[in-house]
Amino acid sequence: MTLHQIDWLIIAGYIAATLALGFWIAKRASASLRSYFLGGNEIPWYLLGVSNASGMFDISGTMWLVYLLFIYGLKSIWIPWLWPVFNQIFLMVFLSVWLRRSGVMTGAEWIKFRFGDGRGAHLAHIIVVVFAIVNVIGFLAYGFVGVGKFAGTFLPWHLSADPAMNTNLWGLVITAITTVYVVKGGMYSVVFTEVLQAALKTVACIWVGIIAMQRVTPEMLAAVTPAGWNSPWFGKTLDLDWSRILPAANTSIAKDGWSMFSAFFVMMLFKGMLQSAAGPAPNYDMQRVLSTKSPRDAARMSGLVSLVLMVPRYMLIAGLAVLALAFFSPQLNAMGSSVDFELILPFAMKNFIPTGLLGLLIAALLAAFMATYSATVNAAPAYIVNDIYKRYIDPNADQRTLVRMSYATSIIVVIIGTGIGFFVGSVSAIVAWILSALYAGYAAANLLKWYWWRFNAYGYFWGMLGGIAGSGLVPELLPSVTPIFAFPIILAISLAGCIIGSLATAPDDEAVLMNFYDKVRPWGFWSPIHDKLALVRPGLEANHDFWRDMFNVAIGIVWQTAQVALGIYLVIRDWNAVTICAGLIIVTSAVLKFTWYDKLRDYPSDVAARVDAPVAASAAA
Repeated sequence: MTLHQIDWLIIAGYIAATLALGFWIAKRASASLRSYFLGGNEIPWYLLGVSNASGMFDISGTMWLVYLLFIYGLKSIWIPWLWPVFNQIFLMVFLSVWLRRSGVMTGAEWIKFRFGDGRGAHLAHIIVVVFAIVNVIGFLAYGFVGVGKFAGTFLPWHLSADPAMNTNLWGLVITAITTVYVVKGGMYSVVFTEVLQAALKTVACIWVGIIAMQRVTPEMLAAVTPAGWNSPWFGKTLDLDWSRILPAANTSIAKDGWSMFSAFFVMMLFKGMLQSAAGPAPNYDMQRVLSTKSPRDAARMSGLVSLVLMVPRYMLIAGLAVLALAFFSPQLNAMGSSVDFELILPFAMKNFIPTGLLGLLIAALLAAFMATYSATVNAAPAYIVNDIYKRYIDPNADQRTLVRMSYATSIIVVIIGTGIGFFVGSVSAIVAWILSALYAGYAAANLLKWYWWRFNAYGYFWGMLGGIAGSGLVPELLPSVTPIFAFPIILAISLAGCIIGSLATAPDDEAVLMNFYDKVRPWGFWSPIHDKLALVRPGLEANHDFWRDMFNVAIGIVWQTAQVALGIYLVIRDWNAVTICAGLIIVTSAVLKFTWYDKLRDYPSDVAARVDAPVAASAAA
C-alpha cells in the first residue's frame, strides 16, 4: 500500500510531537521516584482521567473489538465485560477512594500497608510483585502483536520477505520509539502525551463514524448480516447464523466457545463482579489512582474514564466494522478457513478511509498503542525498583540512582515482552489467557484483602501462588475448555489457598489492621477491628454505605453500557435505539449526581476532624 504524502506528514508530525513532549517534561519526572512514578501527586484529576481513558484505548483491543462487533453484532456490547470494563464503575463508586487513602506508591507497597512487615507480609509482597511483572509482560506482548499486525499492513517497506517476521519487525520498531519517551519522562510523559493522543483519537473516531454513516445504509447492512445482528438481546444460544453470508464466522464463533451465550454471559458477569470488587490489578490503572491529589479526586478520575472516549471509540469500532461488512465480505469469504478476522480493522482502513483522514487515523491508532504501551511500561519499574531494589537491595539509594534504575528496568521488561510477542501470533489468544486465566488467579486474594479482617498475609501469599500456578497449568491440562469456563477452577484453587493459609496461621498484627481500617474505612467483615479501635478512638465511624455503593454500581454499569451502545447505534442509524440510549445516559447521570458525586468525601468525618484540627488551632493562634 502507498500512503499519500499528506498522510506521511501527519504521521511524522504526530511522532515528532510525542517525542518532543516526552523529552521536554523529562526534567520534572527525574526529580524523584514519586515524581517519576506518580507525577509527584500534582497532576489534576481530569488530566489523569483523560490519560487513563486514552491508555485503555489501545490498538490491539480496538482490533479485537472490531472483530467482535463484525461477528457478534450488538451482542458484542456485553463481551468487554470479560475485561471487565465495569471495573471502572467499582473504582468510581468506592474503590478508588479506598485505594488512594493509603497514600502508597505501588500495589506492592500497599501490601505492606495492609499486612504489615512480618515474614508473611514479605512473602505477600514478593508474590504481588511477581504477579505485577507477569501481568505487565503479558500486556506488552499483547500490544506488540497488535501493533505489528497493524503496521505490517499499512507501512509500505518490507523489513522481511516473511510476512510474519515483517509484522514482528515493525512491532519492534514502533515499541522502540515508544519506549524512548516513556523511559525518559515517566508518569509526566505518559499523562501529557496521552492527553494529546486522546484529542487526536476523538477527532479520528468521530470522522470515521460519519463516513460509515454516509456510505452504508441500514438496508445495505441488513443484507450482509444475519437476523438478530442489530439486537443486543439473546436467548440460551447466540442465535446468529452466518452460514448463508460468511461461513467462516460460524467457525470463529465455535472456536471462541461462546455459542451457549446465556451461560457465557452468566459466567462473564460472575467473573466480572468478583474481579472488579477485588480492585485494580497492579498496573497502569492503579498507578493513575495513586497519582491523584486526593481520594475524592481519585473517584472523579475513575468516573471520567468511562465518559471521555466511550462513545467516540465505539463510533470508530462500528464505522470500521460496518464498512468491512458492506464492502469487504466477498474478500473475507474468498480467504476460506484461513481468514484472520483480526485484520478487519487495517483492511477496512486501507480500502475506505480517504487521504488525510487515513494519516490522522493511523496516527491516532499508533497513539492508542503508544498510550497503553507507555502506561504499562511505566508501571513495571515501580515494582522492580521501588519494591525490590530499594526495599531489599539498597534502601539508602539516592533518587538519581533509583530513577536511572527505572530507565534500565523499563528497557528490560520491554525486551522480555517483545520476545514473547515474537512467538504469539494472535491478539485473542493473549487476551483470553490474561482475562480468564491470569486474572482468575488474582481475584480471590485481592477480593478478601478489602472485606475480611481475618484474611492475613500468608493467606494472600498462598492464594496468589495457587492462582498464578493455576493460570499456567489449568489451560494446559484442559485445553478443550474455553478459558472463561476454566475461571471457576482457577478461582477455587486460589480461594482454597487463601482460606487455608489464613486459618492455619495467626492473624496479622492487630496494630497494622487497626491502622489500615482507620485510614481506609472499608465496609465488610471488620467488626472485631472496629470495636477494638473504637475503645481508643471514641466517635469512630463505621462504613454503612454498602447498599448505596451497590446501587450506584448497578446504575453505573447501565450508564456505561448505554454509552457503548450509543456509539454503535449512531453509526448504524437506528434512531429509536439512539433515543433510548441517550435517555438512559441522562437519567443514570442524574441519579449518580445525587447518589454518588454529591456523597464523595476524602475521609470519614472523624478522620477529617483530626486532620483539620491542627489547621484550625494554627489559625486561632
